Amino acid sequence: MLLRTTDPFRDFDRLAQQLLGTTNRPTVMPMDAWREGDTFMIEFDLPGVAKDSIDLDVERNVLTVRAERVPNNGDWEMLASERPRGVFSRQLVLGDNLDLEHIEASYDGGVLKLRVPVAEKAKPRKIEVQAGGSEQRTAIEA
Repeated sequence: MLLRTTDPFRDFDRLAQQLLGTTNRPTVMPMDAWREGDTFMIEFDLPGVAKDSIDLDVERNVLTVRAERVPNNGDWEMLASERPRGVFSRQLVLGDNLDLEHIEASYDGGVLKLRVPVAEKAKPRKIEVQAGGSEQRTAIEA
């Protein structure tokens, strides 16, 4: 299960960052998450970010994604700047039913895709019911 942390001031900070150009707080990256069978899929939009600048970290049940889009250095003058630059960061609290040891990550076309499998202990399983007399007790093992 994926738990979403909310920040009521995120939109205000994003607007202030666009208007004032402040970079004291990392920019949040857009995300989609869904479940496909026994796998949770998470995609983050990171256009223009170099693969080498992406850092993924899992500590306990918290997944942290950090990336950085640096401005191009060269002999040129910026005429318009609408795309955010700097550090992008996002933290997700992942549920206990996910297998955090086997997360797979790929980056293509500016999209970071994570595949998080469901833990074996969280998958549905059949329980065998045994027949017996009234004197026998049946133990259920799960």
